[in-house]
Amino acid sequence: MAKKAPYKGSEPTKFKKIKLRKDDEVIVIAGKLEDKGKKGKILSIDKKRDRVYVAGINKRKKYVRPTQENPQGGIIEIENSVHISNVMLFDSKAKKGARVKIEVDKKSGKKERVLKSKG
Repeated sequence: MAKKAPYKGSEPTKFKKIKLRKDDEVIVIAGKLEDKGKKGKILSIDKKRDRVYVAGINKRKKYVRPTQENPQGGIIEIENSVHISNVMLFDSKAKKGARVKIEVDKKSGKKERVLKSKG
């Protein structure tokens, strides 16, 4: 049996610091020309491979066989993953991408995400 090639991306670590979360509004800052500048919500995050799935971005076609719940079969379009470095949190007030930092609230001691441009 052939041995599977090892993953060539960044080394998987137990606790990766990803400042984006599911359901965040993000904007694509790099990648395919047709997707660059588009906005969408994060559907899911793959921490092991540093990738995110964004609604309406990087779509690909999947060919589906006929089944009982889908008797026609045919072609469906699903979102493919985008590297996390190619997306940026969208600031709705400034209408552009914004970097995020994590600050500790002095009163409650809880961590919260803050836009670096606004503070």
